[in-house]
Amino acid sequence: MDKLIRVAVAGAHGRMGQEVVKMLEQDEELVYAGALDTRGDDEAIQRQLDEMRPDVLVDFTTPHSVYRHLELCLTHGIRPVVGTTGLTPAQLQELTARYREAGLGGIIAPNFAIGAILLMKFAAMAAKYMPHVEIIELHHDRKLDAPSGTALKTAEMIAAVREEIKQGHPEEAESIPGARGAEYHGFRIHSVRLPGLVAHQEVLFGATGQTLSIRHDSINRESFMPGVNMAIKAVVNLSELIYGLEHLID
Repeated sequence: MDKLIRVAVAGAHGRMGQEVVKMLEQDEELVYAGALDTRGDDEAIQRQLDEMRPDVLVDFTTPHSVYRHLELCLTHGIRPVVGTTGLTPAQLQELTARYREAGLGGIIAPNFAIGAILLMKFAAMAAKYMPHVEIIELHHDRKLDAPSGTALKTAEMIAAVREEIKQGHPEEAESIPGARGAEYHGFRIHSVRLPGLVAHQEVLFGATGQTLSIRHDSINRESFMPGVNMAIKAVVNLSELIYGLEHLID
């Protein structure tokens, strides 16, 4: 690599942010430029950016902040690597168009664990042949969004290749509303939130006389760092905003 990549981190003091900082400090091709605090006014943010001179901003903050951070990157020509979920489809579509117009690269990924990306791709492969499917995602009890971005992305990839069919008994009734999970294009997504969990997902397929289970477990947050590292090094060569790390994996 001809030039070291300077990386600022939004959410550097959070659990994911601390892992990102540790990873940056261990990679000789990357420079940790500092923790970006975007809570101040525009002048305070500009002073930080002038001092840090980041090429890339890694964002692991909250759904309430991420849209503003993506706009900030667009204004200052900084390439975002975003692991924060919660953007609406309309916001994602708008930002994608604006980044493409500016010729600025960026990556938004619901999950940076390579195993989770492979799970999504395998699930999409299986759904072509086994369209009866349900998704169960399990996360720690401090997670703000449900379903998880990973489950939603998996569901989108499945729906793209699966003919929409109604699953379950035609006269199925829920004695407790929501017992069957949330419906998405004819199949169900179930979200579990418990202390002790990190990030886990299982995709279950059923067919005549057989079932198929595909599962991924992140045991700790270090599992996401190889994907974050890959995204940082890839984003400097992109000229548009992409959604999903699967675009970087053959």
